[in-house]
Amino acid sequence: MPDCKLDAHGIHSGGQMNQNTKPVVTVLTAPGEQEPPGMDALRARAEVRFAWDEATLNNTLPGTNVMMVTDFRTEALAAAWPSADRLEWIHATSAGVDALMFPALIDGDVTVTNARGIFDRTIAEYVLCTILMFAKDFPGSMRLQARHEWKHRDTERAEGQQVLIVGAGSIGGQIARLCKAVGLKPHGIARKPRQDDDFVAVHGNDDLTEQLGLADYVVIAAPLTPQTEGLFNAKAFKSMRNSARLINIGRGPVVKTDDLIDALKSGEIAGAALDVFEEEPLPADHPLWDMENVIMTAHMSGDFIGWKRALTDQFLDNLDRWQKGQERFNLVDKKLGYASK
Repeated sequence: MPDCKLDAHGIHSGGQMNQNTKPVVTVLTAPGEQEPPGMDALRARAEVRFAWDEATLNNTLPGTNVMMVTDFRTEALAAAWPSADRLEWIHATSAGVDALMFPALIDGDVTVTNARGIFDRTIAEYVLCTILMFAKDFPGSMRLQARHEWKHRDTERAEGQQVLIVGAGSIGGQIARLCKAVGLKPHGIARKPRQDDDFVAVHGNDDLTEQLGLADYVVIAAPLTPQTEGLFNAKAFKSMRNSARLINIGRGPVVKTDDLIDALKSGEIAGAALDVFEEEPLPADHPLWDMENVIMTAHMSGDFIGWKRALTDQFLDNLDRWQKGQERFNLVDKKLGYASK
C-alpha cells in the first residue's frame, strides 16, 4: 500500500483507518426496530451510532465514516445528507438498492455496497418450489384438502420446461443452477448476451420479447431501475405463452399490476407467483388475493432463519477489508443501480 497521510479522523486517503482510531458507523434502522444482531462485534471495531429518521440522522451523520442501512427511507437520508461531512461508504443490507438511491448519492463520491450473495440460494429455492407447485398443482390440492374432497388429477412434468430468468446476475445464476439440476432449461436475459455455464444461453435485452414467447416459466430477478420499472406490462404479457407462469422475486414495480390482473383473467398467461408487489403490504381487498391461479407470499422469498445476523456478518467482513485498505466486495455501480460483479 502506498504511503499516505492520516487526516484529522485517522483515515488514510485510501480509506484505511489508523490502528488506534475506531471509525464511526451509523446504523439506520426503522423507528422502534430492535438493533440488528451482531452489534457487539461491530462495537469492538467501531464507534456505533443509531438513527431512524431525519432528526436523528442530522445528529449522528457529522463525523460518520460508514453507514449500515437496514431501513431504506430515502427521504430521511436525502433530507439529512448535508450533515454527512465525513461519509465514505454506505452498505445496504439488501440485494436491491433502488430504494436507497437519490441524486446527491448517485452523483457524489460516497461508495455503496449491497448484500449480494446472502439471499441467492434461498431465493432460488423459492423459485424452484413455485415452479414445482405449479407443475404439480399443489394450490389445487390444498384447496381440495381444505374441502375434504378426494379428486385424482394428472399433473405436468417439470423436466424439459424452459425457464426464462430476466436478470442473469448473482441471484439469477443461482436460480439457473437449481433449475438445471432438476432438468429444467434455464435461459437468461442480461444487458448483453454472454456465455454462462449456468444457463442454456444468456440473451441480450433486445431479445426479451422473442424469449418471452418461448418460455414456460418467466422469472423476474432483475433490479428496479428506470429501464426495468413497468417492464412487464400488457405488451409483455401478450408476448408470453397462454400456458406460461410468471414468478416475481425481484421488485414489485417491475410489473404493472393492473395489466397482470387483466392477463390472468383473460387467460393470456396461466398463472403467477408473486413475492413482491407495487404496493406493500397488499391491501386486504386487492383482487390478487382471491385468484386461484396466483401464489402469493409477503416479500419473504429470500428470508431464512438467521438472515439478519448473516447480513451483519457480511458487513463486518467488508468493514474489515475497508479498515485494512483492501478492496470491498459487492460494490454497486450507482448509475446502473446494482452490483455488477
